[in-house]
Amino acid sequence: MTTMRAILFDLDGVLYQDEMAIAGAKEVVAWVRELGIPHMFLTNTTSRPRTAIVAKLKSMGIEVPMELVLTPPVAAVRWLRESGLHNAALFVTEASASEFAVSASPDEETSVEAVVVGDLGERWDFSTMNRAFRLLMADNAPQLVALGLTRYWLADGGLRLDVGPFIKALEYASGREAIVMGKPAPHYFQAALSTLGVAPEQTLMIGDDIRGDIEGAQRLGIKTLLVRTGKFRPADLHLGIQPDGVLDSVVDLPRWWSLHSGTTLSPT
Repeated sequence: MTTMRAILFDLDGVLYQDEMAIAGAKEVVAWVRELGIPHMFLTNTTSRPRTAIVAKLKSMGIEVPMELVLTPPVAAVRWLRESGLHNAALFVTEASASEFAVSASPDEETSVEAVVVGDLGERWDFSTMNRAFRLLMADNAPQLVALGLTRYWLADGGLRLDVGPFIKALEYASGREAIVMGKPAPHYFQAALSTLGVAPEQTLMIGDDIRGDIEGAQRLGIKTLLVRTGKFRPADLHLGIQPDGVLDSVVDLPRWWSLHSGTTLSPT
C-alpha cells in the first residue's frame, strides 16, 4: 500500500455550498491541521480573490492561511510571469483582476500578448465574447489563457454554466488552443504538489466534480475521493471514472483516512 501524506481539498461543494458550510467541514479541517497533514485548498473560482475566499471560510469558522489556497488567477499570474508576457486582456471579474499585475482593458481592441478568460457569469453577452474573439484573431496571435474548464456549478438557484463552455466557443472560433490554469489541467494539480513537496501517489484529492476533481487528479496519479455533496449526481458513478472511494460527505474523511492512508499519525 502506498502511504498517503497529503490532502488536496476542493472548496465549493466539499467544504461549503453557496454561503453555508457542509456539516462537519470545520471539524475535518481542524483534524487535518491537528495531525499535521500537509494540505491545500484548490478551487476553480475565478469570480473572487483569495482574500475573499479566506474571509468566506473564516465566516464559517474555517481558518485557512491564504498561501494554502490555490486559484486559477494565482496560477495564471505565475504562468504569465514565467512566460515573459506583460500585456494581457482580462475577461475576469473586477475582484479577480486584483490578483493580476498585468492587464489591458478588453474594451480596447489593441494588440495584447494574452487573453485571460474567467467566469463572468451573467456579464457574458455577444459583444463581450466577440471582443475576446477579435483580440485572439490579431496578427500577433495572442495566447488564450483559461482560468479553468469547469462546465457548470451548483448555485443557489440551480445549475449554472461555468467558464468551460465559453472557452470552448473561443477555441472553436479562433482556432487557438487554450492554456488551462484550473482543474482539470494536470499542471494545476502539479502546482499544488510542488508547493507541498509531495508526489502524486502520496496525495489524496477530495472533490464533488467527477471530471474536474476526480478525473483531472487521476491523470496525474493522485488518489481521489468523490463526495456525494455539491454538484455530485448518481449518474457520475456510471461514466467510467472510478474514484478510490465515495463518501457521503467530507465529514467521513477521518475514518476513511485511518483505514486507507497506510500511515498512522499523531496530533502535532
